[in-house]
Amino acid sequence: MKTLKNFSVKGKNILLRVDLNVPILDGIVTDHIKILDIKPTVDLLRSKKNKIFLISHFRRPKGKFVKKYSIKFLRENLIKILSIDKIYFAASCNEDDINKQKKIMQPGEVCLLENIRFHEGEEKNDIKFSKSLAKNFDVYINDAFSASHRNHASIVGITNYLPSLAGFFLVDEIGKLNKLLNNPIKPATLIIGGSKVSTKLKLLNNLVKIFDTIIIGGAMANTFMLSQGINTGKSLVEEELITDAKNILNKSKNFNTKIILPVDVVCAQGLEDTTNIKNVGIKNILAHQMILDIGDNTIQLIKSAILQSKLILWNGPLGAFEHVPFNYGTNKIAEVVKTDVQKLNIITFAVGSDTIAAIKKTKAEKYFSYLSTAGGACLGWLEGKESPGIKALRRNNFF
Repeated sequence: MKTLKNFSVKGKNILLRVDLNVPILDGIVTDHIKILDIKPTVDLLRSKKNKIFLISHFRRPKGKFVKKYSIKFLRENLIKILSIDKIYFAASCNEDDINKQKKIMQPGEVCLLENIRFHEGEEKNDIKFSKSLAKNFDVYINDAFSASHRNHASIVGITNYLPSLAGFFLVDEIGKLNKLLNNPIKPATLIIGGSKVSTKLKLLNNLVKIFDTIIIGGAMANTFMLSQGINTGKSLVEEELITDAKNILNKSKNFNTKIILPVDVVCAQGLEDTTNIKNVGIKNILAHQMILDIGDNTIQLIKSAILQSKLILWNGPLGAFEHVPFNYGTNKIAEVVKTDVQKLNIITFAVGSDTIAAIKKTKAEKYFSYLSTAGGACLGWLEGKESPGIKALRRNNFF
């Protein structure tokens, strides 16, 4: 795969695919990490006197112009975070709007293109749209690993018509994930949570071969407990995946991987029930109760496993973390990282927006070695699947 590290691009019109699908609250960007991620690539391209056109998706407008999904408002954030005096804006990704900005831009300047998903051809990976987009530029650079699992025109299609490179952040993300998969520091522990086994089945089947210990929490643990004959009351379960859960538990024995399931849980009659909350052993769950968090003994069990590890990968909250007090277990595990892990030089990875949101609530983010905002792209890679966008870069032979 050709990258900015081994190819010099000077004085060109560059289409730079980035991910500016940032979190917003009341019109304000609440986390600038995705903008910071692209700064090294933008800085280098500017220093080489290229004209840089940033292209990104934002939310799901489904191929039509939707005013509330315009990304024009991001210009001020980009100017501030990227330390640039001025950023131009093209009202669409059409040739006329792009050429209008080209004429007034100077080498080393940056233009933000309007939301690529306003164009119907983007998500369809339409050949005609890919060609029409490509003819406006000299070189395409992908620095959006988090969008590279999408078979879209600005990720895959365009690489058929332009010399294409990987940006610094994309290369860095892949490097870290590959090191995690191919050469993990031992003993390595996976903490995996969330609501459904179905969304993590491929991930578990791949990582059970790699990690020494796998801790399963969240609602997905309910299906594993049910597969072991434990009554889970009215808890969320996926009964159709009981056999799959059993297979993963059996597979773990073949690879000498230790699986840790909850030994006690926090139950209530529902998410809104704050008066009948009980911490009970897994054999004492009542028929009318729901499991909504891990219990105190399970927290201690997980803490012990973490402190005996050299590497941690965490994906998914361990309870209904959006609802107090069922965020307690997830918060306590984040606090273990905050207070103990750094002192012991344990490498810590966290993947997924819910996981990172939970970590940030406890102000523990700076104690993690690596936080990935790549979501589905990252999980797909950890499942052992190479992203369509990365395959497209590898196939590109224009240089």
